[in-house]
Amino acid sequence: MSGGVDSSVAAALLQRQGHEVVGCFMRLGSPGEELETPIADAACAAGSPRAKIGHQGCCSINDAADARLVAARLGIPFYVVNFRNDFGRIIRYFEDEYHAGRTPNPCVRCNDWLKFGKLRQYAEQLGCDAVATGHYARVVATEAGPRLARGIDHAKDQSYVLFGIGPQAVSRMMLPIGDMEKPAVRELAREFDLPVSDKPDSQEICFVPDDYASFLGRRDPARFASGAIEDESGRVLGQHEGHQHFTVGQRKGLRVPATIPLYVLRKDPARNAVVVGPRESLDVHGVEADESTWYGGTEGVTQIACTAQVRAHGAPIPARVTLSEGVLRIAFDRPEPGVAPGQAVVCYDGEGRVLGGGWIRDTFRA
Repeated sequence: MSGGVDSSVAAALLQRQGHEVVGCFMRLGSPGEELETPIADAACAAGSPRAKIGHQGCCSINDAADARLVAARLGIPFYVVNFRNDFGRIIRYFEDEYHAGRTPNPCVRCNDWLKFGKLRQYAEQLGCDAVATGHYARVVATEAGPRLARGIDHAKDQSYVLFGIGPQAVSRMMLPIGDMEKPAVRELAREFDLPVSDKPDSQEICFVPDDYASFLGRRDPARFASGAIEDESGRVLGQHEGHQHFTVGQRKGLRVPATIPLYVLRKDPARNAVVVGPRESLDVHGVEADESTWYGGTEGVTQIACTAQVRAHGAPIPARVTLSEGVLRIAFDRPEPGVAPGQAVVCYDGEGRVLGGGWIRDTFRA
């Protein structure tokens, strides 16, 4: 229970269906909070003034209070589990990826390592049969067993960020709102008289209170150094104050003279260089991904037809995928701009079920 409307309605639905529900809030820590600051139960329950902890992400101390109020309304047990030290692994991953010139996705890692990793282990200790969340995705039955699939509300679909949890976790997960659209979820929250029915959705990465580069700079300023901004031929066009300030596909803020719009094409952290070029040079026609998780199809089968997705809410790309020795090789049927190493790529079959996914280690241009 994150304190938002989605997980709150998920808990209420499960309870109405007759399940014995135990609410758990993952205490991760938020910007501006000390790691060992306890949650003041009495103050939260009494509705004490809310502190502004950077931008509102998920799992803040305010969210803990909301989750506690919802659990009280439903009359279910409520536990706060301290995953702050474990969450440090996600923050370190985020930092290391950016400093290595890649584009990380900490929300996917949080699902893999915490929600369906550490939290699943905790659920087993409590004797629970499954872990349920408020994600907009579905678990569907197939001849090969339960499979992860897109949520009915494609605008909110979160199957992309769940791809890495693996078949074992999917077999013991429940996604009660995956067959619903967001307006219906809010209407149910009002029907259940939940105090979070009109609470806004969280948007930002919960541990980044401002822009990524500022966060990284405060954590380890020594890893930032000035370097060259180059064109595709290696000609120096200008200088930057750290490649971490740039992302693939970025157009604004390059501050180099040009007669045409320029975009960040790639970063070379070994040389501390940022390479820029015209829009057409952003197009990628395929990717190679490792650390793969695979649910469907047979390893080694050549070019399974699929749709691929390289961003949490990106448009599906018609593609062909081959899995060999844990590496996904995906050829796009149409070019996709701005794909960066470090991003996740997820493949779906024609029914919207997740075939598998991995972490992009290389991109291929025409």
